[in-house]
Amino acid sequence: MQLYGTEITSRLLLGTAQYPSPAVLTEAVKASGTEIITVSLRRETADGSGTAFWQDLQKTGCRILPNTAGCHSVQEAVTTARMARELFDTPWIKLEVIGHSDTLQPDVFGLVEAARMLSSEGFQVFPYTTDDLVVGEKLLEAGCEVLMPWGAPIGSGQGLRNPDALRAMRAHFPDVPLVVDAGIGRPSDAAQAMELGMDAVLLNTAVAKAGDPAGMARAMALAVEAGRAGFTADPMERRDMAVPSTPVLGMAEFA
Repeated sequence: MQLYGTEITSRLLLGTAQYPSPAVLTEAVKASGTEIITVSLRRETADGSGTAFWQDLQKTGCRILPNTAGCHSVQEAVTTARMARELFDTPWIKLEVIGHSDTLQPDVFGLVEAARMLSSEGFQVFPYTTDDLVVGEKLLEAGCEVLMPWGAPIGSGQGLRNPDALRAMRAHFPDVPLVVDAGIGRPSDAAQAMELGMDAVLLNTAVAKAGDPAGMARAMALAVEAGRAGFTADPMERRDMAVPSTPVLGMAEFA
């Protein structure tokens, strides 16, 4: 998998919020086998209180993907992205511009505007978006090379609410990396996303809030691997009628 020219082996991206402790987070990251972890820039840690947390993340050896979580306006998201680039020394940014407080649905109009601004400044933008094809096209025109459609609202664990839309995105954007972001609650959800042809899955709450975060992280990694293998194996189409697995032609007939 290529993301902005960087080859990535693991197709599971992991968030770093809501874990019981830094030690549990580190164990989960290791168990997942992920190479990319997302990190929210907390402006209240500008006094240095978050330094130990950043150091723990760096020790994992994973690539950091900062995000603009919690931003509700273009200016807020752009400013946060600029701060993140200085702090983490990376052009990568997971761009979130939230438009609805309850569903945390992206403000797609602000998202496209912010993506265009950041791309012009040299950022490599990973936009958290809806599964709308037109919005996807606008984001690509704005300079994005990756799309991150939601599976369901953030933290809901509902799984894929509209698999047909994700399937349509895969068909419409055959050469664009697609990463399902948000809504994954169980390993079966992750496997389903990969079976639809998604290139990767990004999840957080499903692992962080599990009774055994490291165990769930490992389960998600296996699900992503199985789902990808199933997709590349070209699975059979579903049928409306039963089809016998044993041919009846040539079988003996008994009176």
